[in-house]
Amino acid sequence: MRAGVIGIGKLGSIHLRIYKEIRKIKEIYLVDTDKSKLSCHPGMPNFCDYRRLKGKVDFVTIATPTSSHFEIAEFFLKNRIPVLVEKPITQNLKQAKKLLTIAKEKKILLFVGHVERYNNAYLAVKKITKNPLFIECHRLSLYPNRSLDVSVVLDLMIHDLDIILYLLKDKIKRVEAKGVKVLSPSQDIANARITFQKGCVANITSSRISAKKERKIRIFMPNCYVSLDYANQQVEIYKKLKNKIKKEFLPINKEEPLKKELQEFINLVKNKKAPLESGIKAKDALALALRIQKILERNS
Repeated sequence: MRAGVIGIGKLGSIHLRIYKEIRKIKEIYLVDTDKSKLSCHPGMPNFCDYRRLKGKVDFVTIATPTSSHFEIAEFFLKNRIPVLVEKPITQNLKQAKKLLTIAKEKKILLFVGHVERYNNAYLAVKKITKNPLFIECHRLSLYPNRSLDVSVVLDLMIHDLDIILYLLKDKIKRVEAKGVKVLSPSQDIANARITFQKGCVANITSSRISAKKERKIRIFMPNCYVSLDYANQQVEIYKKLKNKIKKEFLPINKEEPLKKELQEFINLVKNKKAPLESGIKAKDALALALRIQKILERNS
């Protein structure tokens, strides 16, 4: 199989490294408008224009700034080339819906990179999550000097929004949010409080100006509390036993989530399957993120 990696920044470089490790892939083409990034990979075929990949690849990864996702993904889908586009799927819902329409009409795969779905710690927690009453998320990072074309909501918080929608499968009753612009033109730190129809409340904090990194979700259920650390793939369970709290660790088989995600994508491409679920779920997460973003802008 022949792969195309479009955007050789931090994330695109990780995609490239994993593709090199997968035996099914015999050739990788690189695309970036910055020739200095391409020069870091001597001997590999490369272009500055993504259109040059037509007829040369079996699928592409799009790891460019969000503002270019729609234009690039549309080109490849219309040319019946499977696409993996990193989150968020697009800048707005109109673009996301159009990509899904093209993918459906062409019967071609549109896969969206929401990597936490493939974290084994999350998959273990998903199995034991029943009737959550309260969810708390913290996703904190150092200032990235990248992905600044979008706010922290579309850059970081969208991961947790995606997971929460997966866990609850419930309609939203109310959304409250507050954010602050610190180092960039858009919000660098934000908090959202989402109340669902069945009563569960999710409190989500995301920051890209923190002094430390943290990616955690805590889920409170009747007589039970689960703490999930995405980065360390560690799960702690606190259970009520009579009048005491018992703590235990859930055994996790640690694997690289992005590698699992790319392997699933490649298997779908190889087997010529084109499910719409990945794109539809990504659109739903984007819709909620944009709803929060609109509230932040109104309150700023």
